Amino acid sequence: MKNTILLLALAITVHHAAAQTNITVMDGVIFHDGYAGLVPDVAPQPGIIKLRNDLFARKLTSDELASIGTTLHMRVVIGALCDNYDRIGNVNMALVPAGEETYDPAAVEHIELARFITPFMNKNIQPDSVPYEYDLDNVALLLKETALTTTYDIWIELAVFGVPYAANEQVAGCSGRNDVFTGKLTFRTNEPAAAQDTNVLTPLFFNHSLNNYQEGATDTLDLTTKSITFTVENDLTDAAFFLITSNHGANQNGEEYNRRFHYAYFNDELKLTYKPGRTTCEPFRQFNTQPNGIYGASPRTPAQWQSFSNWCPGDVIDIRRINLGPVAAGEHSFMLRVPTAVFADNQGQIPLSLYFQGKTSGTIPSVGIGEADATGPLFGMYPNPTSGAFTLELPTGNAVITVTNVLGEVVMQFNSSGTTSPLLLDRTGLYMVHVRTEQGSSARKLVVDR
Repeated sequence: MKNTILLLALAITVHHAAAQTNITVMDGVIFHDGYAGLVPDVAPQPGIIKLRNDLFARKLTSDELASIGTTLHMRVVIGALCDNYDRIGNVNMALVPAGEETYDPAAVEHIELARFITPFMNKNIQPDSVPYEYDLDNVALLLKETALTTTYDIWIELAVFGVPYAANEQVAGCSGRNDVFTGKLTFRTNEPAAAQDTNVLTPLFFNHSLNNYQEGATDTLDLTTKSITFTVENDLTDAAFFLITSNHGANQNGEEYNRRFHYAYFNDELKLTYKPGRTTCEPFRQFNTQPNGIYGASPRTPAQWQSFSNWCPGDVIDIRRINLGPVAAGEHSFMLRVPTAVFADNQGQIPLSLYFQGKTSGTIPSVGIGEADATGPLFGMYPNPTSGAFTLELPTGNAVITVTNVLGEVVMQFNSSGTTSPLLLDRTGLYMVHVRTEQGSSARKLVVDR
């Protein structure tokens, strides 16, 4: 039975690989000390511009845009240099007036496509890089929208703000250096789709620093609340918000260490309640190669992780989709409240990114966004770590299972009808398991084969 499942998966994978297109947006970019003066690239890659020490960008070509299909998978790989602490990173889409060769990041509109946290990495210890994976099928629609692509050039940004000061003292070979991380960003899509003219995009917040102690950061001082009104020009058959938040502030009792309920509203109606944080951060321990490991050298129980951890070093930050259904033309509002946030000693913030997406005809794809931990586990997986084989406990109903290796290559893909499936791995290493249900839920988990 195991061999039958594996052969079926490999057969489907061959067909899938033949139909997919891979786009390398950037590879081997080197980030430098975010507080230092601009360090120019000695040999910059063609088409890539370095806007800051922590920010690279490249314009998607017309051929690349034409190759986009109805799906979009994004993979980011961050490599260790001379920063051995957890830092925040982002992938953004910048809307730059058509024909510009460069731009001021502060002068153009953005949407944040994805966010991640780097692990505590030592460049001298393997693994010395960490992969982050995202399914962004809704963004594929935007890349095919003629109203956007004729008015703007689409630039993709990769940002990681790092500093080398601790590594200068703690990591062998880092004395006197200010290079902090390497970065690679790739897209994978299916067969090209036709251009569209039914998509609406409204950027609302881009890395807004939400807190309760600064003018403009919140609607009312002492309350962690931020709202915005916006206009929808035409009746929409389907619409959604795409929301990214993460809680920061590492001082004593800081917001990084306190899980808070977040409440998101559309037109004053509560649409989403969530509390950030994973069930456990142990799957990411292997990437945290600094001697003290991931917040300490000893494993923690799920209860211990849930008592303080808002996110895991080495993990993605959730993209939360808020489905709105049909939306009428007119003025609308969004509000995010985190009423119990404290921001001890007036430190820390909740970077808030939000955009509104709609369709004047049709619907936005329901699959390929978000993380299962926002609503509860989507599937079980054991044993993990494993030795050559592992089992999935899958939801009832149809689901597509995809397993990729550390290079982002699909090693197996198959359909499940809700049975428990034993899967065989050919070699030791790290694998990412993706599950998409026919109801639109999506989740991913890391498996280690030793």
